[in-house]
Amino acid sequence: MDKKNALRTGTVVTGTTLMMLLLSSPALALTRDDGDDPGSGLSVVETLGLFVVAPLAIFLAITAAVMVLDKSTDRPKRQRG
Repeated sequence: MDKKNALRTGTVVTGTTLMMLLLSSPALALTRDDGDDPGSGLSVVETLGLFVVAPLAIFLAITAAVMVLDKSTDRPKRQRG
């Protein structure tokens, strides 16, 4: 039963991904709009910093704040018997 669910999930994910890729046409990105002022592009370092380093830093800051500010007491381990 697990293989059937895994196969169904994989099929849905693959189908959804392919449909999104096919339907998101980049052709409209080439058309300039009135008042469009794109500015200069980002360098590779700026792009990595903005889309990789910054989210990781935010995630680590939130994780650290939760761990430090957690006021719950340690729960005793369950005895298996």
